[in-house]
Amino acid sequence: MPDPAATTEEAPEEASWSGPVGEVRIIPVQGIPEIVRDCDLGAVIGGAIAAGGEALRDGDILAVTSKIASKALGLTAVRTDKRAVVREQSVRVVAERMTSTGATRIVEGRHGVVMAGAGIDASNTGPAETLLLLPDDPDEVARELLESLTAYLRLTLGQAPDLGLVLTDTAGRPWRGGQTDFALGAAGLRVLADYRGCSDVDGRPLEVTAIAVADEIAAAADLVKGKLAQVPVAILRGLGHLVEPGTATGARRLVRTGPGDFFAMGHVEAARAALGVDPGSPLAEAAGVSGVEMAA
Repeated sequence: MPDPAATTEEAPEEASWSGPVGEVRIIPVQGIPEIVRDCDLGAVIGGAIAAGGEALRDGDILAVTSKIASKALGLTAVRTDKRAVVREQSVRVVAERMTSTGATRIVEGRHGVVMAGAGIDASNTGPAETLLLLPDDPDEVARELLESLTAYLRLTLGQAPDLGLVLTDTAGRPWRGGQTDFALGAAGLRVLADYRGCSDVDGRPLEVTAIAVADEIAAAADLVKGKLAQVPVAILRGLGHLVEPGTATGARRLVRTGPGDFFAMGHVEAARAALGVDPGSPLAEAAGVSGVEMAA
């Protein structure tokens, strides 16, 4: 089904999809230890891959859970007032509802992604009082991690294959229940398979179809990483046509902004904002935030 918001995106320089692919393998990387601040995460991942008897190949794509990147970078906050931390990590509030655990806010984080609570993580973060934050520039983190892993491979093997890397996180989706992993950051690969400018099997031109392959990679990798298995890295093999060494295009391209953002505010928040009650403001709290039952 065509995506109406895709018509506002920039036109492609050329059609970028290179045709069907064959088998795709998803390989979990076992044996990664607890990550601590300032560790060389690329070397840790490379060492775990080697210890597991796997050898990276040209065209492999690594899916790395953002949690371990945030731990290595020391992106933490103290869990004294999580709502205050969410406000500090947010650019704007998109929607808010009262739940059994208090106010839940869907916000645009400083990283640019719209997520519940700015993607702040309170699970598997170490000390009970610790909150884990997402990086402000996930694409830069992905690039640095790919460079670190490449340097480790060159040091230990004498050479390094051409790789792609997707920094993954988990979020809910409008109109769909449950959560799925998506590409928070990316480096070394094409994030969109852009069919615009191609023709369908009937010869009609495709004008809006652009597949978010980086998100599909993240979601597929989570099938072997899981949420409780403590496997934060997976290798995807068979998608080498998407790997583009040195590409400057990251996952930020997948974030809707400006005229392409059809969903900039929830319907309740839009009505209240029109009356001067902006979501997330003290006035909104004083006026009362609707509960999820009322919103439903």
